[in-house]
Amino acid sequence: QPRVVESGGGSVQAGGSLKLSCIVSGYGYGQGQVCLAWFRQVEGKEREAVAAVDWGSGARYYVDGVSGRFTVSTGNARFTSYLQMNSLKPEDTAMYYCASGPLYCGRDWYSRSDYNLWGQGTQVTVSS
Repeated sequence: QPRVVESGGGSVQAGGSLKLSCIVSGYGYGQGQVCLAWFRQVEGKEREAVAAVDWGSGARYYVDGVSGRFTVSTGNARFTSYLQMNSLKPEDTAMYYCASGPLYCGRDWYSRSDYNLWGQGTQVTVSS
């Protein structure tokens, strides 16, 4: 069964950096394409998109609030993704989730409903 595992969360002061990792396993060998996305959620609020990377083309997508500070990338291992977060702000504090599902990252890459495979989340806490 496909599964997603995130790691790398922690606590940092404002201005610091963290790097999150995501491994998606369990897809068949015939699948060579997938969209890997990062979402985050603050308790009591809706889960929101942060960034995504198209495994096949390498295209990257960001929401406005993290563009220029966060970098999403793929790893050498199949269906791995990283989220490098720099210049962190207290408002970046959230549970971060990696998600997979669509074969390609399309115009609606930020839509939660497009993803059917989610990790358990990793907490990021930024103090002022």
